[in-house]
Amino acid sequence: MQFVGYEPSGRGSALLVADGGSVEAVPLEPGAELSYALGPRRCAGTIADGEHVPCDRSTAPHCDYHTNTWVCARCTGTCLKPEMDCYQEHAVYVAAFAPDTFKVGVTKSRRLETRLREQGADRAAHVHTVSNGRIARELEAEIATRLVDRVRTDRKVASLARSVDEAAWEDALAEFDVIDRFDLEYGLNLDRRPIRETIASGTVVGVKGRLLVLESDATSYAVDARALVGHEIATDGPGGDRQSSLGSFG
Repeated sequence: MQFVGYEPSGRGSALLVADGGSVEAVPLEPGAELSYALGPRRCAGTIADGEHVPCDRSTAPHCDYHTNTWVCARCTGTCLKPEMDCYQEHAVYVAAFAPDTFKVGVTKSRRLETRLREQGADRAAHVHTVSNGRIARELEAEIATRLVDRVRTDRKVASLARSVDEAAWEDALAEFDVIDRFDLEYGLNLDRRPIRETIASGTVVGVKGRLLVLESDATSYAVDARALVGHEIATDGPGGDRQSSLGSFG
């Protein structure tokens, strides 16, 4: 058995587990109990027509043969494909990650809230609607001279249990004619920042973007679901030492 993928918040929140070619989606509903022990990590292979195709290469989570490069993510308005095909209506947005990290991004208009939840944004504002992806990427590139266009996982972990700086958020939006606003909730209700670990055992608190929050022995842990992909699932039960918060001790 092996972890071969994940679905972030906004798309069902699940871990994908492969066993002998079949793939099971393990839902990450609050209150669910996980009890997976992590074994060695290697390439997670690929999923084709619902079947898992394994790979023995050591590079994780995917080797060069099984890494998909989405050229649109690098586009700045000059199409990197042989022929431009992003003719659907696109939205340009600004997303807030507590307390004061503000990111510009683009997505198809119909996927806007889903995309925001996939990233784990705390707040967001829809600031432009345009007819195609090329125009959206041009606007994104221009706005990215003032705001960031990506947020690293460490910063997202640091944002847990924090609130958005309201004054800084309003300042960031002052230059835009905001079309719509989003105040996104994930039901975590954390009173302190979880400890970052790579584990797959404990009680599910919730999922924010690709961050899975687990509770074990009165301590909350933040797990990057991508860091689980490629790990074999050991059969001897959860184990290993992990850091605990002071609240774990009576």
